[in-house]
Amino acid sequence: MQVWPGEAYPLGATYDGAGTNFAVFTEAADRVELCLLHDDGSETAVELRESDAFVRHAYVPGVMPGQRYGFRVHGPYAPERGHRCNSAKLLLDPYARAISGAIQWGEEVYGYHFDSPDKRNDLDSAPHTMSSVVVNPYFDWGDDRRPRTDYHHTVIYEAHVKGLTMRHPGLPEELRGTYAALAHPAIIEHLTELGVTALELMPVHQFVNDHRLVDMGLNNYWGYNTIGFFAPHNAYASWGDRGQQVLEFKSAVRALHEAGIEVILDVVYNHTAEGNHLGPTLSFRGLDNASYYRLTDDPRYYMDTTGTGNSLLMRSPHVLQLIMDSLRYWVTEMHVDGFRFDLAATLARQFHEVDRLSSFFDLVQQDPVVSQVKLIAEPWDVGEGGYQVGNFPPLWTEWNGKYRDTVRDLWRGERRAVAEFASRLTGSSDLYQDDGRRPLASINFVTCHDGFTMHDLVSYNDKHNMANGEENRDGESHNRSWNCGAEGETDDPDVLELRARQMRNFMATLMLSQGVPMLSHGDEFARTQRGNNNAYCQDSELAWVQWPEEGEVFGDLLAFTRAMVWLRRDHPVFRRRRFFHGRLVEGTHDELSDIAWFTHEGREMTQRDWDRAQASAISVFLNGNAISEPGPRGERISDDSFLLMFNPSHRTLDFVVPVNHGRQWEVVVDTALAEGVPPGTGPKVQAGDRLTLVDRSMTVLQRPV
Repeated sequence: MQVWPGEAYPLGATYDGAGTNFAVFTEAADRVELCLLHDDGSETAVELRESDAFVRHAYVPGVMPGQRYGFRVHGPYAPERGHRCNSAKLLLDPYARAISGAIQWGEEVYGYHFDSPDKRNDLDSAPHTMSSVVVNPYFDWGDDRRPRTDYHHTVIYEAHVKGLTMRHPGLPEELRGTYAALAHPAIIEHLTELGVTALELMPVHQFVNDHRLVDMGLNNYWGYNTIGFFAPHNAYASWGDRGQQVLEFKSAVRALHEAGIEVILDVVYNHTAEGNHLGPTLSFRGLDNASYYRLTDDPRYYMDTTGTGNSLLMRSPHVLQLIMDSLRYWVTEMHVDGFRFDLAATLARQFHEVDRLSSFFDLVQQDPVVSQVKLIAEPWDVGEGGYQVGNFPPLWTEWNGKYRDTVRDLWRGERRAVAEFASRLTGSSDLYQDDGRRPLASINFVTCHDGFTMHDLVSYNDKHNMANGEENRDGESHNRSWNCGAEGETDDPDVLELRARQMRNFMATLMLSQGVPMLSHGDEFARTQRGNNNAYCQDSELAWVQWPEEGEVFGDLLAFTRAMVWLRRDHPVFRRRRFFHGRLVEGTHDELSDIAWFTHEGREMTQRDWDRAQASAISVFLNGNAISEPGPRGERISDDSFLLMFNPSHRTLDFVVPVNHGRQWEVVVDTALAEGVPPGTGPKVQAGDRLTLVDRSMTVLQRPV
């Protein structure tokens, strides 16, 4: 076999049509072997003799796409000094574009013996671990164009590749649970009819099923356990794992783009699947443990701000390079449109504290590729000072956990300051205005993958996670949920009607709030997980979306959700790019302020009203003739005006239509009606009229411009 010196860049395996260049970083190694793996279980070892700035490299002519490979690193095994090299362990390439196989858990994939953790384990891991794959980078993208949907037109739909598609009756059996299913017309039609503009996929980077879960007969369903930051997860491919997963993912992105739907990836750059000091040796640990991970003062152990056993070392230039190279790869080669960063506060931890101006954010800010896509932070982690909602740099948007909590509290009747709800409804200026951001920095959500589904939010007071095998100790215990009078499933028609109304309240509030709305897959037709609020290990019908049949209970919720999404899309007053002023807007020729707040008696709110302890009933006027931001060509934007009436209390209330903000109105939303309000059929009301809102309901009035 010929072996040429090759190049130190790019890292990973790069096929050029005639052979493949291999390059891998390790400062800890004394010697590195590239192992070309054969289907009969044998391997051919090629020593990487060339080294530039600790990058070992070689070019091997004739190595073609589909070739499996790994690395063996010869070097110090000295955990007390932070080194865990072990040439008996076949290591994945951190830059592998595809990964084949799955781990067969046993002592072979660990660097120590189970009965003697301080003793090095020299059992060969190759027959029991995954392998990296050389891929063909060439793909016919045709005339693919990124939709580049502006945030103020964006509606995000968070979904799991397998969970969304596994039970869809319109999909062929062989495609269910795969990337190909995402490209199927049945899925795309549902998303487009719903009004979704962006599909946010739960982790699709190659991840690992934890040893503990496998022993329990469970799986890491969610996938927040990454081992390959460049490789699409191979179990979601319908026709092979030796590069086919890359082609299939690209095909799905191309099909979604053709439908005008962006693809956002939920990415996990805060930790890896290798866990703590008792975890397996799969890749980074064996290559250069101290360069990739944050170690404690005792280098045998890992600093953990993620709750998973380890955290990546964000002050290491090689870790930063890995993350930035990965992000650019998914944008330039895989054509994705943005990222949601799991536990993003960890990415800001250069040393211990959360640093708003850490190196990672500086790199993103100046990167000409990554800075131009959607960047969404989950702005917390489990470390000290980890709750950072509102504190990310101006380029970023954030999952607004305070929005979620406030809206949940409002509709379950919790006493809460009315000013808090007003701020969340209008874009959370208290969180984002001081650093130059706009309402669109707030990703608003009521539910997501983590926690109750919307159906379960109104059906359970307590979590029911016994299926997870942890005696119901896992998952959040304070869910801000209310079961409407019965825990779990019930036949009581009054409870069912109230639950359906509560879900409509949540949907309407979400879609009519300033900011960017995000739906969780299946909530549009009341998906349930039977009270499990931590289904991370439930790769089963418990967590998969059960698509409804015609005439099922809650079937009207889908039509209502569609109507609310389209009401939002049709009216820019719900999609403002600037915060409300609360006063007359210069240049709009309107005698009314852009927003006004009223008690349910129709009286404008006073400071005394704002100071009250609870938001029991409130109305808000949104002036469509006083939108301050211009259109794309500098034109003035005008819209109909709306009056939103909220009655989250437990009793029926009469709401008075304010007398000085429009003479005639039409009811366009009434969450008390299961069938909704079809366009043009709502009652007409006059200024000064009284509208009766049943307990826990919301009504929206529209006044033409």
